[in-house]
Amino acid sequence: MTRFIFVSGGVISGIGKGITSASIALLLQCAGFKVTPIKCENYLNVDAGTINPIEHGDPFLCDDGTEADMDLGAYEKFLNKNVGRLNFMTIGQIYGTVIERERRFEYNGEDVEAIPHITDEIQKRWMKAAQKDEADIVVVELGGTAGEYQNVFYYEAARMLALKNPGMVLHVHVGYMPTPAHLGEPKTKPIQLSVRTLNSMGIQPDIIVARSEQAMDQRRKDRFALFCNVHPNDVISAPDSDIIYNVPLQLHKQHVDERILEKFHLEPKVSDLSSWQKMCKRIAHAKSEGDIVRIGIVGKYFTTGDYKLRDSYAALFDAIDHAAWHEGLRAQTTWIDAEAIEKGKAEDYIRDVDGLIVPIGWGERGVEGMVAAARYALNQKIPYLGLCYGMQLGVVAFAREKLGWTDANTVEVNPQTTHPVIHLIPSQEKLMKRRAYGGTMRLGAWEAIVKKDTAAWEAYHKHNGFIDEEKGLTSERHRHRYEFNNEYVHEFEKAGLVISARSVVENLVEIVELPKEMHPFFLGTQGHPEYKSRPLKPHPIFIEYIRALHALHGLQPLANKG
Repeated sequence: MTRFIFVSGGVISGIGKGITSASIALLLQCAGFKVTPIKCENYLNVDAGTINPIEHGDPFLCDDGTEADMDLGAYEKFLNKNVGRLNFMTIGQIYGTVIERERRFEYNGEDVEAIPHITDEIQKRWMKAAQKDEADIVVVELGGTAGEYQNVFYYEAARMLALKNPGMVLHVHVGYMPTPAHLGEPKTKPIQLSVRTLNSMGIQPDIIVARSEQAMDQRRKDRFALFCNVHPNDVISAPDSDIIYNVPLQLHKQHVDERILEKFHLEPKVSDLSSWQKMCKRIAHAKSEGDIVRIGIVGKYFTTGDYKLRDSYAALFDAIDHAAWHEGLRAQTTWIDAEAIEKGKAEDYIRDVDGLIVPIGWGERGVEGMVAAARYALNQKIPYLGLCYGMQLGVVAFAREKLGWTDANTVEVNPQTTHPVIHLIPSQEKLMKRRAYGGTMRLGAWEAIVKKDTAAWEAYHKHNGFIDEEKGLTSERHRHRYEFNNEYVHEFEKAGLVISARSVVENLVEIVELPKEMHPFFLGTQGHPEYKSRPLKPHPIFIEYIRALHALHGLQPLANKG
């Protein structure tokens, strides 16, 4: 029978439930079990696709087109496997399904209520995900924190599942143990109170993971055991780590995986963390000894109030790190607000970087700043990587700079441009007229044929990125509506731009680049390689981009030294 582990959070959001869930799943996978992760979100949105990234971070894009919470990215990176629709649910999905069923009279005239109908639907989805993967263990991350009204039905469903399946359900509670600066002493009361909230919902945690700035001492561990009614061995210290991939090793050192298997009466089949341990050593070595490459990210989703928000481009920052560490290097990223560039000169913001990346984006705000950055990279021979919108605006920059089309633009920004080098294909035009925004883009994995003797082909060839190398077939994830306008291909190619990949379906432009004799590295991809990057397998395009940056210094990557 499938076992279930529910991971809840207490005190504050953003303390690392997703990393804890992914770490537990990895440890159990390494112990020889089939593990399936699930994320339960509290919002009424059907998915994360229409949520402003400043509000909730970068939506993670899956192969099947699911636009999910970025915790699914952590699951893919830690477990080295694809997840998708069945691994992600929102309260909006649950309510929508129940209401649709009621309208179809599938409840046979019953009084449809939150309990049991909402909680039954939640449990059905957990079971469906388990059955699809034939999972031994399902790790379910409950969104938000204990005590919020939005997620109470998830907790109630978990309680009901445990009641129906005694001995098959465990609850791990991740809470925050702060150390107020004016006291200098870690305080256990916040977690005590969040555990009390769990108790009031009929749930007793089996394991407590205490997040903190520093490692927990024995006194704090004993207090948690006493006041939260758990064994001291089930109180786990999770101090801050500058390398998140060390977290599974920290938990393993405290025998979390052993405790879980004991409680489930399961024997480990295999236990092999060697590849993960080697990777963490390589990362630590790169972070301490590696040369620095400086990358400017020109975006428009960095600022929230008076604060800067990393999560808006979480997958991108991960992909950069994966590739840099693979090469034994350290990536130093500078966040450059595209709107600030519009108000000044591009060189004022860009002069201190080795390379530029323009990532995903929507709408006209900040666009001219991104185009200015791409033009600067083009003229100054600075390595440039354009991702989705960054590819499109790189094309706009090239059209203005090399073809002299001063009003060239994407119709998303200027529908009246006389040179619509980026446009809507007919199928997307119909959807936009109906204001059908959610889930209507070119989403998920799309296959493409990469042209031989191009930088893109070399990248996929060197780093095993092809599905079928003989055909030049690869696949990337997509999340966009606008496309390169094929009517302008001849003019672009005559000016030197190379179309290095096209989609198998519809023959759409996927990758553009400049040859080495024109530019050291200028490449734009309509897909999102950042979503497929993993710490054990960085994406080929990011590896080659990092190499191009490092080559500017005439240095050899640490990974190749000695």
